[in-house]
Amino acid sequence: MTDARRVVVKVGSSSLTTAAGGLDADRVDALVDVLAKVRGPRPREIVLVSSGAIAAGLAPLGLDRRPRDLARQQAAASVGQGLLIARYTASFARYGRRVGQVLLTSDDTSRRAHYRNAYRTLDQLLAMGTVPIVNENDTVATDEIRFGDNDRLAALVAHLVRADLLILLSDVDGLYDGDPSTPGTARIAEVTGPADLDGITIGSAGKAGVGTGGMVTKVEAARIAAAAGIPVVLTSASQAADALAGRPTGTYFHRTGRRSADRLLWLAHASAPRGALTLDDGAVRAVLERHGSLLPAGIEAVEGEFSAGDPVELRDGAGRAVARGLVNFDAKEIPQLIGRSTRDLARELGPAYEREVVHRDDLVVLST
Repeated sequence: MTDARRVVVKVGSSSLTTAAGGLDADRVDALVDVLAKVRGPRPREIVLVSSGAIAAGLAPLGLDRRPRDLARQQAAASVGQGLLIARYTASFARYGRRVGQVLLTSDDTSRRAHYRNAYRTLDQLLAMGTVPIVNENDTVATDEIRFGDNDRLAALVAHLVRADLLILLSDVDGLYDGDPSTPGTARIAEVTGPADLDGITIGSAGKAGVGTGGMVTKVEAARIAAAAGIPVVLTSASQAADALAGRPTGTYFHRTGRRSADRLLWLAHASAPRGALTLDDGAVRAVLERHGSLLPAGIEAVEGEFSAGDPVELRDGAGRAVARGLVNFDAKEIPQLIGRSTRDLARELGPAYEREVVHRDDLVVLST
């Protein structure tokens, strides 16, 4: 942990705002005090994934709690995001540090060109000594605004920027083996793999009513990052300095896997399928066992409305989602391709149709 050069830190709404809504300047400054003073054996680069836009917009709009309807959530995010980045800008300026705002949606990062652009922007900001402040683009997001807290986004950003460590800050000082408010429960110091969490009851969102996460999303984010080869520390915002210094705190999630192809992690965990393709048994085996591409001959049915480049589910004959991929054709084109060879399609429709419906490089197998 002390050797980590590039660190992603995620902080939730409840750690930045008052119970009534609105930013708590003292809490923001306390976090920035820690992040701006980070020291280690090597220079540290910090990427901050910060929730709080919707929560920050509640008080200015006269809302006493997070609204349930999408339109007012987006309005609150629109007002609050400006307040949030302005507060960070002023707070980091006390240390002569610049910040840069990066707003993402899963659509921005599951598409090949957009993904590369996101990486280049974040990498260049870090190279120029700027602290990227990342949030979901809640003002225009639809499915993304119901994505939960930014915990999963933080895990994916950690993978995107090739981070050495992910720190998830909460209002609880780690993962407990039960409700932390119940006598007799204990903090779990280390998680070496999924089996360590068997039988553990994990709580949902807290009582403040300003965030949507909770321990469930944090543990899921930790699993995603750990499976991608990134260790994770889950602790409270008040112990952020200890986490960054490598002192024992919170819950430490060990790596459980290696880095995968960058975009495939986003495709598996952040994309929202726009439709589905049903595969015959041969195509299912080709995708799952031989890691092959999906060809038109292996498709039995198409569902949904999507465009070329959109993510779609690949289902077996029983309707189970076995994979997810970026499709190369519009939904309206698929029916004329079903069950046919690419050679026949090229001869009849032209060379543009002599290609895979989903290429293996744009396909990820899901856990079944």
